[in-house]
Amino acid sequence: MAESVSVLLTEQEVDKRIQELGEQISKDYEGKQVHLICILKGGSMFLCELAKRITLPVSLDFMSVSSYGKDMTSSGVVKIVKDLDDPIKDKHVIVVEDIVDSGRTLSYLLEMLGKREPASIAICTLLDKPERRVTDVKVDYTGFQIPDEFVVGYGLDYDQRYRNLPYIGIVHLDE
Repeated sequence: MAESVSVLLTEQEVDKRIQELGEQISKDYEGKQVHLICILKGGSMFLCELAKRITLPVSLDFMSVSSYGKDMTSSGVVKIVKDLDDPIKDKHVIVVEDIVDSGRTLSYLLEMLGKREPASIAICTLLDKPERRVTDVKVDYTGFQIPDEFVVGYGLDYDQRYRNLPYIGIVHLDE
């Protein structure tokens, strides 16, 4: 089965919105340092662009979490593939995600990270699919709310492909 990709959000739309998110975070955390935790692999491009647009001191760390495998839907089983390198106690943490849909992964992560006693914890996602939510998760910073479509690009993949697209696209499976 082959697939094709159509543009949902252009590179310019994504860039403009990330600039706005960086400005809002800088305003909300004025006078503080923020600790960005990128959820790999999908969040990496978003994290890099967002960090460049935050005008405060920023530190970074990375986690790798899996709940998809090679499928287009979440399995519901969250697996920590790579944990944080440094403690987050007393830090102002912002978890940077590529996309939030069911909320299962983030709910699990927030509970786990909260036990590590950060000063605060917030979520910033490039994309949000609220109609797919099965777990109540409060997203503090949202780039775009999108329809229930399987999307790729800007770090998001389908079976490890399309991460390098500079825009957000919808995957169409061709028979």
